Amino acid sequence: MPDMSAHLALTELVPFAAEELDKNKVTPGVLGFVVFAVLALAVWQLMKSMNRHMGKVSFEEAPDPDATPQSPAAEAAAPGK
Repeated sequence: MPDMSAHLALTELVPFAAEELDKNKVTPGVLGFVVFAVLALAVWQLMKSMNRHMGKVSFEEAPDPDATPQSPAAEAAAPGK
């Protein structure tokens, strides 16, 4: 007789559970929230690290010691042009 009740539960109760499931109200649940929270924390840490590293960068170029500054008048007077 126990075999008959398991069969009855599978054939009668599972379809009722499937009918009660509203596909418009399915949410990601706790696992989805945890994954989203971990991703948000990782992005926050990356932004914090990037900000710290960008603060160390010097954007001013050092003048080239080999280059000789020439004025436009000197270039026009140079032979061969």
